[in-house]
Amino acid sequence: MREIQMVDLKAQYEKIGPEIDKAIKSVLESTAFIKGPDVRLFEEELQAYMGVKHVISCANGTDALYLAMMALDLKPGDEVITTNFTFIATVEVVALLGLKLIIVDPEPGTFNISVEAVKKAITPATKVIVPVHLFGQCADMESIMELEQKHNLFVIEDAAQATGADYFYRDGTKKKAGTIGHIGTTSFFPSKNLGCYGDGGALYTNDDTFARKLRSIANHGMKVRYHYDDIGVNSRLDTIQAAILRVKLKYLSEFNKARKAVADKYDKAFSGCHSIAVPEKARYSSHIYHQYTIKVKDGKRDELKKFLESNNIPAMVYYPGPLHLQKAYGYLGYKENDFPVTAALCKEVLSLPMHPDMEQDQLDYIIDNVLKFFN
Repeated sequence: MREIQMVDLKAQYEKIGPEIDKAIKSVLESTAFIKGPDVRLFEEELQAYMGVKHVISCANGTDALYLAMMALDLKPGDEVITTNFTFIATVEVVALLGLKLIIVDPEPGTFNISVEAVKKAITPATKVIVPVHLFGQCADMESIMELEQKHNLFVIEDAAQATGADYFYRDGTKKKAGTIGHIGTTSFFPSKNLGCYGDGGALYTNDDTFARKLRSIANHGMKVRYHYDDIGVNSRLDTIQAAILRVKLKYLSEFNKARKAVADKYDKAFSGCHSIAVPEKARYSSHIYHQYTIKVKDGKRDELKKFLESNNIPAMVYYPGPLHLQKAYGYLGYKENDFPVTAALCKEVLSLPMHPDMEQDQLDYIIDNVLKFFN
């Protein structure tokens, strides 16, 4: 049996390696390492896949969030509401821009931001809601956009973990994760469903004005060379990474389908195990399983993790500690027990190996060991 990985990038490369090698070699021969033609072509191809008017590539997913907030002309003290159950990048950009961070609990089943909690957190100072499409499925965007309309807010989607997921509206129409709010952001970190071989990121928008401003800010504030209309930064997707992403984008739907097949097998195997809660699927979203995250009951999560690792099965905790208890965010003044849902999840969640190249013997071995632990 092949060694089990959380994400087996080597196995993926073995399948598409010749195409990747050709793409990289083409860039090396052209020497167009910055803003080469593959960057523009990737943006256009991703626009078509996402069904969005503009894709603006950038250096990484954290930059994408930073650029999105810069484009909104927010002022220090403006409030930004987001979830307490997310990777730190979602909140650190708020702090860096001098904005007021307001965090709320997620839903206990889907792990995504609670709309009811957002409603209670809105004040006259609220300017932005940042839903995070966690682990591969969308937050309840239709309800969030109704709040945006009612309170005249901006919505920035953190879609780094949900590239390719569909949101289903009540009328039956659908849109891709990241294309519903005013601006969507994503990351191409190697372990993502659409990942490059280094850092990379992008923003999505259907608004022409936002698109122009985002491109300007990401390029030192330039719309015309050496003329600076905005205060900007330097945040570029390099050409080699764009070329790699062009190859991998062609396979994204296939890869996501393979991930779902793995998740279906996990679901079926664990359905009779009362010590495990399998991932809840939202009625309004497809799930592309960036992570397959179970909840382990009766305080046995850490024991299960150690048991799996002793049997050469990696398992990860996303996320072990609530954001409001991190030392860097102590200034927010939240108390330890302010977020009971987040606190419970941080003690229960465990992500199992999940990638499109999982082999049946690996999957059987993981399932057998999880069930063995509880028998």
